[in-house]
Amino acid sequence: MTQGWVQFTRRCRHQTSCGRCILGSTEDWRRKTARRLRIVDAFVIVWAVAGAYVIRFGIESELDISGREFNYLGISVGLALIWWIMLGAWNSRQSRVLGAGPDEYKRVTAASLWLFGLVAIFSYALRIDTARGYVGIALPVGLCGLLLGRWLLRQHLNIHREGGASMSRLMLLGGPSAVAHLAESLRRAKFSGYLPVAAYIPGTAAESDESVSGLPVLGRKANSEHILEAIASCQADAVAISAGVQLHPQTLRHLGWELASRNVGLIMAPALTDIAGPRIHTQQVSGLPLIHVTTPTLEGGQRVAKRLFDLLASSLLIIASLPLMIIATVLIKLGSPGPVLFRQERIGINGRSFKMLKFRSMVVDAEMQLNRLEGHNEGSGLLFKMKNDPRVTPIGRTLRKYSIDELPQLFNVFSGSMSLVGPRPPLPREVAAYERDVRRRLLVKPGLTGLWQVSGRSNLSWQDSVRLDLYYVENWSLAGDLMIILRTAQAVFRSTGAY
Repeated sequence: MTQGWVQFTRRCRHQTSCGRCILGSTEDWRRKTARRLRIVDAFVIVWAVAGAYVIRFGIESELDISGREFNYLGISVGLALIWWIMLGAWNSRQSRVLGAGPDEYKRVTAASLWLFGLVAIFSYALRIDTARGYVGIALPVGLCGLLLGRWLLRQHLNIHREGGASMSRLMLLGGPSAVAHLAESLRRAKFSGYLPVAAYIPGTAAESDESVSGLPVLGRKANSEHILEAIASCQADAVAISAGVQLHPQTLRHLGWELASRNVGLIMAPALTDIAGPRIHTQQVSGLPLIHVTTPTLEGGQRVAKRLFDLLASSLLIIASLPLMIIATVLIKLGSPGPVLFRQERIGINGRSFKMLKFRSMVVDAEMQLNRLEGHNEGSGLLFKMKNDPRVTPIGRTLRKYSIDELPQLFNVFSGSMSLVGPRPPLPREVAAYERDVRRRLLVKPGLTGLWQVSGRSNLSWQDSVRLDLYYVENWSLAGDLMIILRTAQAVFRSTGAY
């Protein structure tokens, strides 16, 4: 353990991503972020309530209701104060929900809707004719302002986290392979706000290598006293218990009590990967929390809802993008000889083939030139990619940069061979080389956009592309589709990974 701590302190002096001496106290960033949130929430709420009051009643206004004077100015002050308090009561400023995931937004929305629901109930019960225009302005304007404020603060926090600041320090507890996997996962997702600083591997034999995935191993004894010493030595804010941990349940129980008394967080990281939150449910059985993982399905009502969404969205997008498609058609025709549209066989749902449409961005004989360019492949796995592909026309390069070449696929979505959101549509030769697990990509329709589109596109490795597609198949939801569409607009304008 001493050797591991020596390694840790040496790393702390030289690596900005490890030492508290450089990051500063974690309590500081939590306290500062919570204070900023309280200020932003107060500003937005006062702005929304005051704006609703002025728009609905004017600067000076009193309403006589049932023979009594009803002062909306006092009501507005009380409403703003209660709204601000409820955001805190719903733990929307809790550090563990800041910076990543939908929980923060859900709590802000829930607190706001509960407040105005209670206003409606009290108005009905006390027979107070609350002005609907006043509520109709204050609620949506305030809620949108709160969500926007949270989003802006989240971007600010994520910038800090990319530099290694504003992070919660974690000691990882578990088996060597589980700890290594968890450490790598957390490093890839800095925006989550967790910084692995040390490892503790109980119940394993001492080895010459006293580090796991670059983390110093601070101990191997399977008792809570030594674990607590290791936590104190690396100044961890929380302990993440992963799979393969060789500790008796009673030891884990006592460890949990001690961590709670020392204000150190306890995080359980089960050996489940790429499982979205809605599929996870807990059940208490004799004091044991059992985790249920539901089977993903896209049948019946869900399939109908997705298809209706595709029809409506593709129709609107075709109409909106028609002028752009006409301009692209003219430019392609003037830029190089050949057809405007490129039709290519792709594999869709359940292995059925279809003709995918794209604006032609390459020379006419591009497919015949593929064999001589195989040696210059810059893609990985089964994907062929070249950043400076000689087959791409000058106009085609611009079309690809902003994904304009993919607009004709809206007609594929409208006809039903594709979906607006889904896995990348594969070529027949790619499907022929698929491993068994990868074939799960074919359980849903391929998409015009997807997780691969908003996560780097051509910059992704084959393994990452497959992982994202399988995650989508396993965890599909209509809300998830909407989020991907919003993120797609951002990815298109940035042109990240487009070539």
